[in-house]
Amino acid sequence: MPPAPGFRAGLQRAQDTFRAYLGLTKTRIIEQLLVVTVPAMFLAQRGIPSVWLIGATLLGGAAAAASAHALNCVVDADIDAVMKRTARRPLAKGQVPPRHALIFGLVLGALSAVWLGLTTNWLAAGLSVAAIAFYVLVYTLLLKRRTSQNIVWGGAAGCMPVVIGWAAVTGTVQWPALVMFGVIFFWTPPHFWALAMRYREDYAAAGVPMLPVVATPAQVSRRIVAYSWVMAAWTLLLVPATSWIYTGVALLGGAWFVFQAHRLHAGVAAGRDVTPMKLFHLSNMYLCILFAAIAVDAAVGLPVLRF
Repeated sequence: MPPAPGFRAGLQRAQDTFRAYLGLTKTRIIEQLLVVTVPAMFLAQRGIPSVWLIGATLLGGAAAAASAHALNCVVDADIDAVMKRTARRPLAKGQVPPRHALIFGLVLGALSAVWLGLTTNWLAAGLSVAAIAFYVLVYTLLLKRRTSQNIVWGGAAGCMPVVIGWAAVTGTVQWPALVMFGVIFFWTPPHFWALAMRYREDYAAAGVPMLPVVATPAQVSRRIVAYSWVMAAWTLLLVPATSWIYTGVALLGGAWFVFQAHRLHAGVAAGRDVTPMKLFHLSNMYLCILFAAIAVDAAVGLPVLRF
């Protein structure tokens, strides 16, 4: 006997509700955050941590990131409704009541902190709470609508997973964790400004002063080049904690990234039609390769370079 129409309708509503709440968490961004967490744990262990610890840290980190993203969606619902890129988000489409989304985000944040505290340590839990608070209170509420430097300083929240991963393994925060934090910190502006160049009209319509909205394309691409150089140089600070495997990838990958940034700037300066999204997608690939090299380097366990 086929299911009753009422049952099918109820099942469809449940599926739609699940997808809407899942959409609040911005799963694609969570995937990227978790990609950098595991290599940081490998480097902290200088080997392969226990599968249980990795799983517990990833679960807690994913819940913390989901909390921050859900709360961000609540605050930015008006902006998301205006921008074409975000108009399909659940709150912008009215699929989830704002109050429910707020409760969902807060509960996720609390659960993530308790989980990390009980399964890893309370330093990792505290850092996850700090990351959520910084992303929501500092970036979303304070910086995003007020300054073109929003993503520069606000992007610090996205750097926290490497510190949380390191803390989960060691119970401390040591200098390699801060170097990895800096890599992501300096990577974020070129990555995000390339995206914002593509969606400049969206941000302008929403009244968000992303750098491409308030600066000329040449000024934006010039800053992308500058941050790319700083990022590539900063990656080399991790060399004393790694072997030639990471060092080779950092040198070649950094040179490749800087070349792509210069290529974008040359096209903008010459007045040619450019595709900034190419650099955006390449930046994702670069970060994945760089942190994969960190994980492989630590897992292989070759002697660190001495100078």
